[in-house]
Amino acid sequence: MKVKDIMTKDPACCMPDSKLPDVARLMADRDCGGIPVVEDMRTMRPVGVVTDRDIIVRAVAEGKNPLVMTAREVMSSPAVTVTPDTKVDDACRTLADKRLRRLPVVDEGGYCSGIISQADIAKHAPEKLTAKVVQAVSEPV
Repeated sequence: MKVKDIMTKDPACCMPDSKLPDVARLMADRDCGGIPVVEDMRTMRPVGVVTDRDIIVRAVAEGKNPLVMTAREVMSSPAVTVTPDTKVDDACRTLADKRLRRLPVVDEGGYCSGIISQADIAKHAPEKLTAKVVQAVSEPV
């Protein structure tokens, strides 16, 4: 099975200068916990990812005002990506090794065409593989 078989296609994306309230609204509207940050909406080349946890840990917990901050200020960068033809087992290994919950999916031109998350894996991959990813990602630092 390949990433393209289980990924979420056409993910919501934002740019580095996107305001955090707009990013959070995208998360709420799309019912997701992470938004790829792309260099611009023309190339759609991922430069990072903003997660709900990034907003909490890098803004709110530090006493900063997320209402005036941008994606650039809290995003995890660089973006760790996979391609649509990556085997799901290999994507799971990347998630586990990097301790990530989601990966942007980029085509041969670097265009963000999807995202694969733990939820996608839980829905489509064998239970043993899902458990292994969840366990590795959840290990304390």
